[in-house]
Amino acid sequence: MSFVLLGCNDNETKTYKIGFSQCISKDDWRKAMDHEMHVEVSLHTDIDLTVFQANEDIELQKKQIEFMINNGFDVIVISPLRPDPLVPLVEKAYDKGIPVIIVDRKINSQKFTAFVGANNIDVGRNAANYIASLNEKKANVLEIKGSDNSSPVIERHFGFHQIVKSEASLSVVYSIKDEEIEQQIPQILDSLSVKPINFVFAFNDNIAYNTWKIAKSKGLEKNIKFIGVDGLNGPNNGIDLVQNGVLSATILYPTGGHEAIKIAMKILRNENVPKNNKLNTTIIDYRNAEIMKNQYDRINKHQKDIEIQQQKIKKQEQTYSTQNNILKVLLGLLIISVLLAAFSIYSVYNIKKKKRELEIRNKKITVQRNQIKKIAKEVKISNDARVNFFTGLSHEFKTPITLILSSTESLAENKAIKDSKLLSEVGLIFNNSKRLLRLINQLLDFRKVEDRKFVLRASNTNLYQFSNIIFKDFEREAQRRNINFTISTNNEDLSVYIDRNLMDKVYFNLLSNAFKFTPNNGEISIEIQDELDSNFVKIHFKDSGIGIPKKEMDNVFLAFFQGSNNNKASSGIGLHLSKEFIEMHKGSIEVISKHGTEFIITLYKDKAHLNSDEIIYEADIIDSSLLNSNLDYEDDSFSEPLVVNDEDNYSVLVIEDNVDLVKFLRTKLSAEYTVHVSDGSDAIEKAFELIPDIILCDINLPDKNGFDICEILKKDLRTSHIPTIILTALNNKESYIKGLESGADLYLTKPFSFAILAQSIKTLIYNREKLRYYFVNNVHSIDESSSFGSMEQQFVSDLNKIINMNMDNSKFSVENLANDLNISRIQLYRKMKAIMGVNISDYIQNIRLEKAKNMLINTPLTISEIAYATGFSSPNYFSTSFKSKFNKSPKAFRG
Repeated sequence: MSFVLLGCNDNETKTYKIGFSQCISKDDWRKAMDHEMHVEVSLHTDIDLTVFQANEDIELQKKQIEFMINNGFDVIVISPLRPDPLVPLVEKAYDKGIPVIIVDRKINSQKFTAFVGANNIDVGRNAANYIASLNEKKANVLEIKGSDNSSPVIERHFGFHQIVKSEASLSVVYSIKDEEIEQQIPQILDSLSVKPINFVFAFNDNIAYNTWKIAKSKGLEKNIKFIGVDGLNGPNNGIDLVQNGVLSATILYPTGGHEAIKIAMKILRNENVPKNNKLNTTIIDYRNAEIMKNQYDRINKHQKDIEIQQQKIKKQEQTYSTQNNILKVLLGLLIISVLLAAFSIYSVYNIKKKKRELEIRNKKITVQRNQIKKIAKEVKISNDARVNFFTGLSHEFKTPITLILSSTESLAENKAIKDSKLLSEVGLIFNNSKRLLRLINQLLDFRKVEDRKFVLRASNTNLYQFSNIIFKDFEREAQRRNINFTISTNNEDLSVYIDRNLMDKVYFNLLSNAFKFTPNNGEISIEIQDELDSNFVKIHFKDSGIGIPKKEMDNVFLAFFQGSNNNKASSGIGLHLSKEFIEMHKGSIEVISKHGTEFIITLYKDKAHLNSDEIIYEADIIDSSLLNSNLDYEDDSFSEPLVVNDEDNYSVLVIEDNVDLVKFLRTKLSAEYTVHVSDGSDAIEKAFELIPDIILCDINLPDKNGFDICEILKKDLRTSHIPTIILTALNNKESYIKGLESGADLYLTKPFSFAILAQSIKTLIYNREKLRYYFVNNVHSIDESSSFGSMEQQFVSDLNKIINMNMDNSKFSVENLANDLNISRIQLYRKMKAIMGVNISDYIQNIRLEKAKNMLINTPLTISEIAYATGFSSPNYFSTSFKSKFNKSPKAFRG
């Protein structure tokens, strides 16, 4: 079929692409040139003409010519704006073998195929001869040239002046450019009494017409004869202006549009063409203007007739083409029908075969499906048994936890406990038992939600009073952490139907999250908005905490989800349960995170949305333990005043964000150590500031984790010597290896024995003391060539090197040494105290004295020379210092 459809195209004639770049687009003469080309092209079906308008933009014309060169145009026709700028591109096209025809204006090169245009020198001559023929006496002429420097302007001026010079009766009294008409013509006309003008020769009809209009405005149009150039037919063009008596004459200046296309066709047919093709010109005045107009009108009429005939021919060709295409389509459809019939027969056979195969496969799938159902049923039974086991186990946990809570409360009331240091630890037991009970309750609630076993029991409740009770439970924690905690409403009397027990859990989850993720001195608010024009009330819980990443907003209510910026321990089901409880009320909850987090609960104000069995008309008694024992925040009665430690004690920096664990460690360690605390947000800064003797660090911390903090401190000269113990709940092999790789000296997993922790701290400090003893006793043998493999030893080596380099500099100070080591003076003092146990000034002095001692033994230098060589400002000061250290004067020592 494809051969049949394509066979008709074999005899198609080749179409030639001709491109024409027109330099000027706005005047009638140029439009006439474009029209003549289109008329001539219409006579040739094998030509595709593209006209590019440059609009007097040389750079645009360059791009047009470059485009024609690069896109396979068979002939390039150019009407250049200037004689020079286009020369490189014309020569490039010519050198590539592309025929180039130059129209009207010339270029300063001979690398083109043909030139088409009138002889502009003859145009100038004809104008001068015509003026001379009209006047026997002396005549003054005003010449108005074009404003550019094109070849027509130059040649017309040359030809005109050639005749003027030979005619004694002619004199050019003014020669101006067309752009100066508005300014100079009025002045010239005003001075006719001084310098009269008989003729105006303008280089085109439009310039002549504009000059005539100025003369007319001054009543002088009849005193001067106007001659133009172009001789176009049409309103306000040259022939019309001659007929109307505006112009005395116009010089016919043919456009060359017809001739350019004819020459292009000759070139494409490989015929020889002259390089210069001159077009004839003549003078049109009152004697032949009518004749010329009639000739042009007849030519235009014939052209219109030709165009009408061509349109009819094109219509017939289109009809033929349409019928031909229909025939091809019908033939194609016939072939397709035959093929489809054959394919249908084959398909019927193939479908029957496939049907048999599918029936066999379906039988296998049915057997497999039944097996999967059986396995799924067994898995469900097994899973239910496992879940029921953990649910039952959770229920069993509640009894012993309740007993622990009760016993702890009794212990807290015991006078002996109150008066001892055990009160704080009893408080930790009590608060963490409450936390464990609440987690178990959440697990049980989650199980109920999953099984849809919750029954809503909604009662009419004053929403503000209900919210205010829970607000007061959190108020004390807000005061302790200086958090601006507020509650507000626009209707304190608003009552809604809610299940108080379920809504209490929603409030607790949202507020506990707000307090967990809001820093000290932050803001938390509850705002109840009664929408008076609707049946809804909105409850806003807003905080200034860390917020929720935008990409995770859609996941916050999923079970077990934890945000990427959440380093706090969490079960991940609190928000999921809150959403389920609110939806049981036919309400909704949404979250917004911008400068913190805002949860918005929307509830109905009436009870029309609830079933009758979901409403109780007597308010349930709210379990007081839920409202009074929900909080994680320990009561002040369990707090113990901090012990003020002696400044000579070793210092410990505890980096941990769990408040209870921090208080426990501080209470236990403060008896022997000076304890400093960081929640992780400022851990590195505190370590640099304090330079503690040992660091205890958790892994899950805000901002940076414990591995990152440990690695940064171990790689920094100021803190690299400090032993670090990691305390974490991560007990897998990968975390253990990562901790050691980060530079930790010890990795302890939670729950840990405090006795082991205390002994580990003592052991690490003891080992640090042994290392200090080594440094002190080998201070002079540690130099640049030593290879110890630790940052502290490298530090001592660099320290000694800098001191030895400045041995003879009496002005070398501790500040200079600190600058060379790129640390502050205070940090240098602390670093030296930590690893050497000596003052840095004494250390420098000791090195100078040891060097002096060696020089007294091994060199013949005088005592004064040795004093100055070791950096002492005077021999007397040297002698005093030497005797203080070695119990002998330098003279006696050398003695």
